[in-house]
Amino acid sequence: MPLTLAEAAKSAGRSKSALLRSIKAGRLSAERDALTGAWLIEASELHRLYPPVSEAVLGAANGVPHTKRDAPEMVELRARLNDALDQIQDLRQQRDQAQTQLAAAQERIAALLTDQRVAAPAPARRSWWRWGRRA
Repeated sequence: MPLTLAEAAKSAGRSKSALLRSIKAGRLSAERDALTGAWLIEASELHRLYPPVSEAVLGAANGVPHTKRDAPEMVELRARLNDALDQIQDLRQQRDQAQTQLAAAQERIAALLTDQRVAAPAPARRSWWRWGRRA
C-alpha cells in the first residue's frame, strides 16, 4: 500500500521537502494520486533509498525513548542533518553542471577571440639586378 508524502517522511525520518527533492531529482520514484494530486510512494521504494526510523523510537512505551540517542530531539536533528546533506548533494550537482557550461563557454569565447584571418602571401621579391640590365 503506498504511503502519502507525510507518512513517508515520518517513516524515513526525513522532511517532506527532502523527499520531494529526491522525487524531482529522480532518486526516488513516486506517482501522483489521480483524484487528489498527492504524491504516493511505495514503502519498498522509500526504504530502498532511506532506511526506516528505528523501531525503538516508533514503539517506545508511552512515548519515552529507550536511550538518549532515540530521543525525539535527536530524531529531528538527524532528519535536519539528512535534509542538509541532500541539499548539499543537489548543490554540488548544480555546481558541477555550471562549471561544465562555463568551460564550454570559455572554449567558444577563446575560439572567437583567436586571430582567424588568413595571412596574405608575401609579395614576390624583385631582384634589383634586373633594373640595371638593358637588354
